[in-house]
Amino acid sequence: MSIALVGMPGSGKSTVGRQLARHLDWRFFDSDHVIEQQIGCPIRLFFEQQGEAAFRDVEQRVVADLARERGVVLATGGGTVLREANRRALAEHCVVVYLRSSPEELFRRLRHDTQRPLLQVNDPLKRLRDLFRERDPLYRDAAGYVIETGRPSVPTLVNMILMQLELVGVLDPARPPPESLRNATGH
Repeated sequence: MSIALVGMPGSGKSTVGRQLARHLDWRFFDSDHVIEQQIGCPIRLFFEQQGEAAFRDVEQRVVADLARERGVVLATGGGTVLREANRRALAEHCVVVYLRSSPEELFRRLRHDTQRPLLQVNDPLKRLRDLFRERDPLYRDAAGYVIETGRPSVPTLVNMILMQLELVGVLDPARPPPESLRNATGH
């Protein structure tokens, strides 16, 4: 089994995913980083040179490969859900968790971010609202579980995900803590 995190850019998928993987003692993958390793350049540059369709083709192959892995927490790119094949691959092979953030919350977190092409527009909040309106139904369609991110800390979000997955029987609540936590606490 693996866990895939979906959600808008800036919703915390990578940050929460790393911590969740550490807590479970699983491997962590960020699909965007894997894509950049494969294409040999930043996604932004590839997007500009090759276009969105070429990028989405690479993304689809990477997501299909990573979704089949076991014992992995996968942080997906914000647009991964745009393709039905990606939603299907995630649903077939992973427990999918949607980290749901409002456009206003995303704007608060990302308003000073100059690295995200999606925000380099005259009205980034309007852009986030438009993307949210388009993608929220797709994230919901892909996900088995929705976690409202709001303002909780990363450890709180990790615990919310773990509790949800334990409640529905996806994770065993009696599982021992990962080796890294046992060593840190002396147990």
